[in-house]
Amino acid sequence: MGVSTSRNGHCRPRQSPINIYTKKVRYDSSLNPLYIYYDSKSSRRLVNVGHCFNVEFEDTNDRSVLSDGPLTGYYRLRQFHFHWGSSDRDGSEHVIDGHVYPAELHIVHWNSQKNLSFDEAVKHPDGIAVIGVLLKLGEPNPVIQNIIDNLDQVKTKNKECPFTTFDLSSLLPKDRNYWTYQGSLTTSPYLECVTWIILQEAIPISSEQLQHFRGLLCTSENEDPTFILENHRAIQPLETRVVRASCKNKSHKP
Repeated sequence: MGVSTSRNGHCRPRQSPINIYTKKVRYDSSLNPLYIYYDSKSSRRLVNVGHCFNVEFEDTNDRSVLSDGPLTGYYRLRQFHFHWGSSDRDGSEHVIDGHVYPAELHIVHWNSQKNLSFDEAVKHPDGIAVIGVLLKLGEPNPVIQNIIDNLDQVKTKNKECPFTTFDLSSLLPKDRNYWTYQGSLTTSPYLECVTWIILQEAIPISSEQLQHFRGLLCTSENEDPTFILENHRAIQPLETRVVRASCKNKSHKP
């Protein structure tokens, strides 16, 4: 598959998401464990942005940060959101050894040591860091249920509500080993500004919980209702990039 290009014809060799082939991943002993601190008391809101829902955090200070791993400096927490499919058979953006998961969580951070704002950070190749967490079918996830219980308040586009009693750390798997590579945003304009950190352990979600995601609307209250049945981008070519791993090869079990 050839090099991805933008509308004006410029080469775009750092697009996301990708298929991660674990046998081709390079173990990098210099990759440190991630440092993750999310302040459970920071203010946040739940917003229907039309193609998904965001949980957006107050990010005027470094109360909630991500650092170490493949990163230099601190990255400030901005928001998190999910990607899903029209059925339980697909929905994740990243694919592991050809295996597609039913959904994927993205936790978005920006480089607050080099930039004054998120909008400035997306203009730079090291501006954004995203933790990706794959979701697998399983028992109902009580942490995700806390989010689902509020989705009726943001059923239509541009609706929002406060979302205060939630510990984001509880969404992360116990195993923090990861794959990392340089990539892009997976929504327009697909800026190549992201250090991706894909955790190797998936978290569970039930089929019924996924159905609640598909019950959101991408239309406003005064428009004919259209559901957000899927919101994941197609796999992009790896090109010359190398995916690195924080641990030596171990068997990956979907």
